[in-house]
Amino acid sequence: MTIRFKRVLLKVSGEALMGSQGFGIDVAVADRIAGDIKEARDLGVEISLVVGGGNIFRGVAVASKGGDRVTGDHMGMLATVINALALRTSLNKIGVDAVVLSAIAMPQLCESFSQQVALAHAEKGRVVIFAGGTGNPFFTTDSAAALRAAEMGATALFKGTQVDGIYSADPKLVPDATRFDTLTHDDVLGRGLAVMDVTAVALARENGIPIVVFSIHEKGGFAQILSGGGRSTIVTD
Repeated sequence: MTIRFKRVLLKVSGEALMGSQGFGIDVAVADRIAGDIKEARDLGVEISLVVGGGNIFRGVAVASKGGDRVTGDHMGMLATVINALALRTSLNKIGVDAVVLSAIAMPQLCESFSQQVALAHAEKGRVVIFAGGTGNPFFTTDSAAALRAAEMGATALFKGTQVDGIYSADPKLVPDATRFDTLTHDDVLGRGLAVMDVTAVALARENGIPIVVFSIHEKGGFAQILSGGGRSTIVTD
């Protein structure tokens, strides 16, 4: 079996962890995502994760109502730590050694991020889960994913979304939207395709990192795509 990418970073949105609940963490969904990660890891792929926090809190929601954006973003960063701890628990339950590294120091809960520490854990075969975004306000967890992918030397950035690739418009709102199999980073930026924010796409482009967009809800889809199958859109130059 030929594996397309040997070292990948997977971006898991907070919303993916909600399941049908509408808020918080559906443990069954977290366990399924952990199972998909284990399946991919068993192929010999080195995996790290960045997790969002939108299922618990969004800093932009505070700003939109006149609140302080910086404080709101700090609250959002804390939400990502909660999600990261949940995913670590789900991975540990199925025998996968995982570690949470936070961009915001909270030593009672998890280790603090540094590139050297992250690479050392990865070399020992652990799944590294990055929490706290970039550690700075005004940056999304998509940007954090591109940044950590570059720091880890990832050969691809996988973005798990609600649909099976990149479309010309939201297919839930526009049924005849065009689905793309391949695009370039410049295509995504030039067409304003809202799959990741501009900073994340530009950072991936500058570091020569392909972005693979797939449905996080398709059980086994992560491993299938790594093995050359499945449905996804790949963004590469």
